[in-house]
Amino acid sequence: MLKRACCAATLAVAVFFVPGAGRAAGPPPSAAITAAVDDAVARYDLPGIAVGVIVDGEVRQVEVRGEIAAGSGVAVDRRTIFKIASNTKAMTAALLARQVDAGLLAWDDPVVKHLPGFRMYADWVTREIQVRDLLIHNSGLGPGAGDLMLWPEPNAFTRDEVVAGLAHLKPRWSFRSRYAYDNTLYIVAGEVAAAAGGAPYDELMRREVFAPLGLERCRVGAWNASEAGNVAQPHARRDGRNVAVRTDVATIADMPMAAAGGIRCSLDDMLAWARMWLQPERHGLVAGKPWLSATQRDAAWVAHMPMPLSRRMRAWDGSHFSAYGYGWRLTDVDGTWKVSHTGTLSGMYSALTLLPEKGAGFVLLINGDADEARTVLNQVLVKHFTAPGEARTVAYYADALAAERAAARDDRAAGVAAPLGGTTPRTPVAPAAMARWLGVYRDPWFGEASVCARGDEVRMVAAKSPRLSGRVMASGGRMLVEWDTLDSDAHAWLDFSAGEGGGATRLAMAKVDPDADFSYDFEDLAFARVSNCP
Repeated sequence: MLKRACCAATLAVAVFFVPGAGRAAGPPPSAAITAAVDDAVARYDLPGIAVGVIVDGEVRQVEVRGEIAAGSGVAVDRRTIFKIASNTKAMTAALLARQVDAGLLAWDDPVVKHLPGFRMYADWVTREIQVRDLLIHNSGLGPGAGDLMLWPEPNAFTRDEVVAGLAHLKPRWSFRSRYAYDNTLYIVAGEVAAAAGGAPYDELMRREVFAPLGLERCRVGAWNASEAGNVAQPHARRDGRNVAVRTDVATIADMPMAAAGGIRCSLDDMLAWARMWLQPERHGLVAGKPWLSATQRDAAWVAHMPMPLSRRMRAWDGSHFSAYGYGWRLTDVDGTWKVSHTGTLSGMYSALTLLPEKGAGFVLLINGDADEARTVLNQVLVKHFTAPGEARTVAYYADALAAERAAARDDRAAGVAAPLGGTTPRTPVAPAAMARWLGVYRDPWFGEASVCARGDEVRMVAAKSPRLSGRVMASGGRMLVEWDTLDSDAHAWLDFSAGEGGGATRLAMAKVDPDADFSYDFEDLAFARVSNCP
């Protein structure tokens, strides 16, 4: 269990009730929700958080805590801009749905109808993949395939290079045979929208989504952070405290992953977005007309691709199904329908959850290392509406997760080995010890990386991803790379082999921690040596 933060009481606190215009004030804000936010902030020492709750189409409660950057003295408020990460996907899907309504494309259009140069690894998939397939994670690629072209940020890949890289990513399964989460095909979806709409993705998003729905603080593409003001910064835990990392420069550049996870919005924006979905007849009208047709709203929340139903979902929620729609995850909780998504990106976490049959929804935006905090607080808020009699708390679910970890440790103690290299001593590799493997290597989609001597050590450096730079170590008879600026769960095994028949030396990679974030998709790399070290 994580230690409760000693200084949580110094965090800014604000609670609001916002009744509808011209309507009498409804029930007061829920003390249980206030307590849950306080408990999550204290237990997980969050640098900043913004939470909003909708009931019957109205914003019932807003809770904000902390600072946009630790130590800055600038408080988070409901207009603070956060990275929403993969909650972008529903907006990208909605942009395409608007284009379907306008007759600019159809869901079953082949992608090559709009992007003639687009290619997947297999020619038959290139011919058959449709616009709808770009949104539902059924490509046959492994989880997070190609994500190393997107992060760790910053890197030098262009959007065109990311799209072109798909032609070299080998599938793990047959097309449309199973669910595996991806980001790269959402980038393709953004390019389809741009081709159909005759304008860049970011321009279309501002024109077709942000402006008509009044999402005034949402940002995409290139924008000026100093002019926008009040922008939350990502944080990491360093020596037991929150430290702002990868902070913004004055001008935010456009990024290849914009359509997959590059939008930033405030709490007010996300609540407006949620209200539009919950009550389209009140909050989804633009100039008196529906912003999105009922047909396309329904299509967004159809179970297009079955997803695995986890043991935790069955135990915590009594869930019977799990599926992916167009940019949304769909399941049932305590017999009621849940439509949701999460977002995770570089020290920021988001969650948007809608319970259409309850007329309720809520938004979480956090600017810290908050994976468990989001899981726990999101669960408490869901249960507040689906099973209020249970009165489950942050502590209850935090303890349940701790029990899961303890059970996993027991399994390892019973004979399931920990990942090799996790506790095995590591020593730097001397250049002479791996002279035969030194050189510059190239992967068809990731580009070049050097494995070369630097003084008395060997370093691996990726040409287009500067944060993938680190020292080569020996551990348990194998070699691995410890990246200089990434957490230990991103470290990767290096497996060299001589090419067949005197061909080029090969290098394969894999995560040291098999449970690490799938976006570190080292397993999809297939390096061949192309030259000696300079």
